[in-house]
Amino acid sequence: MTAAGFVLAALLALLASLAGGVVGGILVGGKHIGNELAALMGAFYGPMGGFLGALAGLILYTLIA
Repeated sequence: MTAAGFVLAALLALLASLAGGVVGGILVGGKHIGNELAALMGAFYGPMGGFLGALAGLILYTLIA
């Protein structure tokens, strides 16, 4: 994997984790705290697990390949 491919994959993983956090936040907390605040909190907390997991996977893939 080239450096450009690694950066592109990391950016796509970040965008996917942001989108997943937004949707998850709206589904879980939208009724209680409002959709806007739930989406904001989901976008903030979503990448903490999703992006770091994807980044760890990319690093392992780079080391193995």
